[in-house]
Amino acid sequence: MREALAEARMAAEEDEVPIGAVITCKGRIIAKGHNMVERLKDPTAHAEMIAITAATEAMGGKYLSDCTLYVTVEPCPMCAAALAWSQVGRIVYGTLDPKRGYSMFQPSLLHPKTETEAGVLAEECSALVSDFFRKKR
Repeated sequence: MREALAEARMAAEEDEVPIGAVITCKGRIIAKGHNMVERLKDPTAHAEMIAITAATEAMGGKYLSDCTLYVTVEPCPMCAAALAWSQVGRIVYGTLDPKRGYSMFQPSLLHPKTETEAGVLAEECSALVSDFFRKKR
């Protein structure tokens, strides 16, 4: 999660919403990403989407069932669906997103075999996003 936080800080430095993602496989980082919505002028350029694309390239295939995604904020429905299509094995996220998080939807948007863990470094992840938006207002 510390690596995902570093990615989120990079996003903040680029005036992007500070969300970072890292994908590991067998204990090794295979992909990183942070929000690039503003830079790319692409509303789908979320940290998770950037990391999924890099990870599938690194793995040489579209499935990430042996991989873990670490992301600073709960994935949105779009990212959750992409994670389902990639069949990511595990998702670990920092803070909940009560307004736009995938967990608002039932049944879950994730692949049925995907394991999840929430609340890892939640305060640090939440503070990064809160501070970003406080400065914007």
